[in-house]
Amino acid sequence: MRPGTARAVLLRLLAGLGVMWGAATLTFIALQLVQGDQVAGVLGTNSLATPAVRAQVIHEYGFDQPVLVQYLHWLGRLVTGDLGRSYQLNTPVTQALSGQIWPTAQLAGAATLIAVVVSVVVAVLTTGRGRRVRSAASGAELVAVSVPAFWIGLIALTYLSFKWHLLPGAGATGLSGLLLPAAVLSIPLTGILSQVLREGLDEALRQPFAISVRARGVGPTALVARHALRHALASLATLVGWMVGSLFGGAVLIETVFARPGLGRVLLSAVTSRDLPVVSAVVLLVAGVFVVVNVVVDLLYLRIDPRLRTPRSA
Repeated sequence: MRPGTARAVLLRLLAGLGVMWGAATLTFIALQLVQGDQVAGVLGTNSLATPAVRAQVIHEYGFDQPVLVQYLHWLGRLVTGDLGRSYQLNTPVTQALSGQIWPTAQLAGAATLIAVVVSVVVAVLTTGRGRRVRSAASGAELVAVSVPAFWIGLIALTYLSFKWHLLPGAGATGLSGLLLPAAVLSIPLTGILSQVLREGLDEALRQPFAISVRARGVGPTALVARHALRHALASLATLVGWMVGSLFGGAVLIETVFARPGLGRVLLSAVTSRDLPVVSAVVLLVAGVFVVVNVVVDLLYLRIDPRLRTPRSA
């Protein structure tokens, strides 16, 4: 790795630590602003605990201390790697999340793969085509972005699973059980990615190299797939990295609709019960994945565009 590249990666990682700190801090503030009884978050909303038990919980968890002191103590534990214990499950947060990370990673990874493959195919087949083809593609992409994912999931379950029995329904496991929720989660991403990629391809086709390639008798599809696509992949990689947060937000609804295990359902339950350790751990995990993915995207630029490897002269 070149010194300049290593420095850029280091700066991005330092900026990523700032992102993670900001995300964790905003999560702490947001949960403090939510109305509700903090003790009920520990004991449960239907608990009939005596005043003595409530007082003990308040003292043990530090709820009687100023908010700033609570924040500093909580932040200090995070720095040392102590994510705390779940209020609701009364187990270490790492143990509570250990079985939920992989299902969400599978769902997000499969949805990303489907979205990238489909968007590349759609963009290549519609770039440089007639007005009707482009209008139809743009309309389909607009619908894909606009329609709520949970509604598409319910329709897909109703017809593809319950009525036509083509794919497993809610609660299914394995590759067959992953295909339908991943496809549903990928739909809005595909709509955005194909729009951006087609615009990048259109811009590439206006470059001088495209004229030279056409002069050699290369057809439109080959020109787009073999030559213009490489120039448009940088914008696609940028958008994929930026969409990590969107993937997780959509996973919350998709995991609920398809009754899948995962971080989304855990986060939803933790927010409802004000389980601060679990909420902060999930937020930090997502922020960390976002940082890592964007560093990887920056490194991919060097492979996609060789011009970035050449040191600029002063």
